[in-house]
Amino acid sequence: MTPGAWGAVLGALAGIGVLLVVARVQAIRRPQLLVRVLPYVRDLPPVGRAPGLRLPSTARSGASAGMLPGALGAVVEPVLDRLAAGVEQVLGGAASVQRRLDRAADPRAVAEFRVEQVLWGLAAFALTAALGVLRSLTAAGSPALWLLLCLTAFALGVIWRDQQLTRRVRDRERRISMEFPAVAELLALAVAAGESPVAALDRVVRSSGGELSRDLARVLAEIRTGEPVGAAFDRMAAATGLPLVARFAQGIAVAIERGTPLADVLHAQAGDVREAGRRELIEVAARREVLMMVPVVFLVLPVTVLFVFWPGFVGLSLTTG
Repeated sequence: MTPGAWGAVLGALAGIGVLLVVARVQAIRRPQLLVRVLPYVRDLPPVGRAPGLRLPSTARSGASAGMLPGALGAVVEPVLDRLAAGVEQVLGGAASVQRRLDRAADPRAVAEFRVEQVLWGLAAFALTAALGVLRSLTAAGSPALWLLLCLTAFALGVIWRDQQLTRRVRDRERRISMEFPAVAELLALAVAAGESPVAALDRVVRSSGGELSRDLARVLAEIRTGEPVGAAFDRMAAATGLPLVARFAQGIAVAIERGTPLADVLHAQAGDVREAGRRELIEVAARREVLMMVPVVFLVLPVTVLFVFWPGFVGLSLTTG
């Protein structure tokens, strides 16, 4: 493209940006109903909201509220919310995303995660666009091709953030699997020593650390607020994505409700998990053994054959020559 064409494109983009800013400023200047009514109900007791909660003067709401300060946030955040809603409509699977957020111990909602996906996509879009501009300064290129590459980069950024969440869930569950036998044994020893399940749970939470301990700390907090022990562990079993933790929580709930020996149940579950970990280690070792044969077959063996046959080949060449 010629410098004049680039100037026209940049001027059009600047004009569109100015129009968007002016339109948003006009929308912000109109006071919302919440802003007009809130001064007259401040003396009422807070119902459904934390005491001392103060709303900003612009009364912004949405998944991206508070991410950017001042007027910049008032202009950009609604755009981010609309893009996040568009990503949700295209990808869907809000229930799956919420379940993975819960399994990753992430307190954010699905809408906030979608906004973060949009930010990752916009970062990839900006990097690709900057590369395209630098490339166009040195060589001619097709704007349509670079636009397609920018859109592809945006989509890849969104998908990459989703894959990062899945990887976080997988890493956290692997850490829970490694911590589970020790935590179950500690809990079984505390129960066998004569403590109640709640007291044993409190002792284990205070004396251990890790992902499983944090989950048990949340269960303990629910029990202390009046939740039945069986119901709290049933909720933990429904929320987790690991079958061993689900069996652990269900076993504790059943043992408490029916009065079965809890220590024996915990010792058996810890033994089952250790046995499963031993089998998994053997399977991983078998797979790695096959992978170790690749350099031997494709690198060491050809070099050995070459060293064996090369002197004879050189000798034959000298003899025939």
